[in-house]
Amino acid sequence: MVTKLLRRTACRRKLHLLRNLTNSKSVKRSSMVLNALLHIYKLKVKLEEMQREYQNLMAIRNQYLTLLKHIQIPKEVKVEKNGEQFEVKVTCNKGGDKLVSILEAFDELGLNVVQARVSCNHFFAMEAIAVVDHDQGQQTIDIKDVTQAVLKAIEQQDGEGTLVIS
Repeated sequence: MVTKLLRRTACRRKLHLLRNLTNSKSVKRSSMVLNALLHIYKLKVKLEEMQREYQNLMAIRNQYLTLLKHIQIPKEVKVEKNGEQFEVKVTCNKGGDKLVSILEAFDELGLNVVQARVSCNHFFAMEAIAVVDHDQGQQTIDIKDVTQAVLKAIEQQDGEGTLVIS
């Protein structure tokens, strides 16, 4: 008798929890169970919809990354002179040891890099501030010299391509 009573109260607790979870207003057991099954079905449909949306987003992401790999970024070198400093901005396709080549070109010209910012996410981009090293006793360096040296360093790494000189 006691076990029946315990089973009945446990069943009532479980049905009450089920009713609360499914936001069911019905009192009958069969209605609560049907509402729970309907709720489970709706959750399954939502999950499938989210999975389809996730797969679509991943496909779009993969297409975008593939497109970025095939885009040819034109080589662009901008050099500005502010007093003794040269502000150099470089963008081109990534690959090879472009940074090393550019820094070696600066060294050959007698320039010391004071500050630099380099990014290689989808293409190579570099912004640098270089100053003339007076200890090496070099003649005056012109914007054209720096531009040509940087372009030559880039071309050594990946051959000929489209050039934009500013």
